[in-house]
Amino acid sequence: MKKISLIATLLLAVLLLQKCTKTTVTATATSTTTLFAYVNDSTWNADTINAAVTYNSATKSKVFSVNAVGNNKEVNFSVTQPLGSNTAGFPLSSFNADAAGTNTFSYYTKQKDATGNYIFVQQGAVAPGSGNVTVTAVDSVKKLITGTFALTSLKNNYDNSGNIVSVTVVQVASGAFNAMPYTFTSN
Repeated sequence: MKKISLIATLLLAVLLLQKCTKTTVTATATSTTTLFAYVNDSTWNADTINAAVTYNSATKSKVFSVNAVGNNKEVNFSVTQPLGSNTAGFPLSSFNADAAGTNTFSYYTKQKDATGNYIFVQQGAVAPGSGNVTVTAVDSVKKLITGTFALTSLKNNYDNSGNIVSVTVVQVASGAFNAMPYTFTSN
């Protein structure tokens, strides 16, 4: 009798387990912000953006440049596609900061100058390999571009004798631009 009870219980358990179904939930995060990043672990959103793709007929190259300003911070980057074509698109590729100056990155903050006016002042420099842009989608008809960017800017701080006393590091990480409008110019 115990064997029959045990077998019945096991069969019932198997039947119940087969009726269990796994529910999978997928979450997708989206942003309506056109350009954003984390600056030293704080979210930064640009409220003024100027983006352009410029074709240079003399060098047969294209330059994708962005100037983004928001919350007293400014991020700039400019990347070059050598041997580009005279079209409104831009290649889906990654571009790293380089020593030649063909791919440049900079970070500015707003500060008061000697006359009391607020101006943007560059905060250090982005060394070769310390900045990158990856273009992931381009709609050359609507002139919209999507991708990611990041940079690290270092600024040496000196004492009165000219000795380095500290280094200020600005980390712009997980930056993204989503369907960002751009202009196209051919010269």
